[in-house]
Amino acid sequence: METDYHRHFKIYKPYGYLSQFITNQKPGGKHKLLGDLYDFPEGTMSIGRLDKDSEGLLLLTTNGKLSTKINRGGIEKEYYAQVDGDITDEAMIKLQNGVEISIFGKAYKSLKCKAEKLKNRPSFPERAKKIRDERHGPTSWISISLTEGKFRQVKKMTSAVGFPTLRLVRVRIGNETIKNMDAGEVIELNKVDL
Repeated sequence: METDYHRHFKIYKPYGYLSQFITNQKPGGKHKLLGDLYDFPEGTMSIGRLDKDSEGLLLLTTNGKLSTKINRGGIEKEYYAQVDGDITDEAMIKLQNGVEISIFGKAYKSLKCKAEKLKNRPSFPERAKKIRDERHGPTSWISISLTEGKFRQVKKMTSAVGFPTLRLVRVRIGNETIKNMDAGEVIELNKVDL
C-alpha cells in the first residue's frame, strides 16, 4: 500500500476523447476531455497518452514521479488491434522481430515484442463511431505487447506489415487491466499495480 497523499485512477478512455484535462477551449468546445467523465482532483495527469481515436486503459495520478517512472519505459503495455484483412503468420513474425516505421520523419526500427493473432474476437463496449463491417472484407484481431511507446507506434507497425489498424484498444499497463470496464468508466485505485 502506498502511504503518500496522492490519488490514482484507471479509466477506460472512450473513442473521441483527448488524453488531457486542460485546453484553451471555451466551455462547450469541440474537444472531449477526460475531465468531462469524472470529477478528478486538481493536479491529476494522465500517465502516457492514447490518441483521440484510440481507446482503452489510461492511468491517471496526482503523483508526477509515478508518471515519469511509467513513461520512461520498461513497463509492458498490451494493445488489441483490429486490423484490415486476415493477418498472415509472416506479418506476425515481422511484428515480433521489429519493423521500420517513421517517428517524426525519422526512420526507427521498433524493438522486438510479443505479438499474436487472437483466436476469438474480444468483447469490448460498442465504439462511438462504427467501424466498417465484414461486407468490406475480413478483419482480424491481434495482441501486441510493447515496452516502448512511440507516437502512434502500434498503428504504424501494423501498417508497415500491410494490415492497417481499424480499431486500437489498450488492455493492459503492467498488471493493471481494463477487464470488464465499460467505456468512460473510472475506478479509483489504492495503488498502481505494475
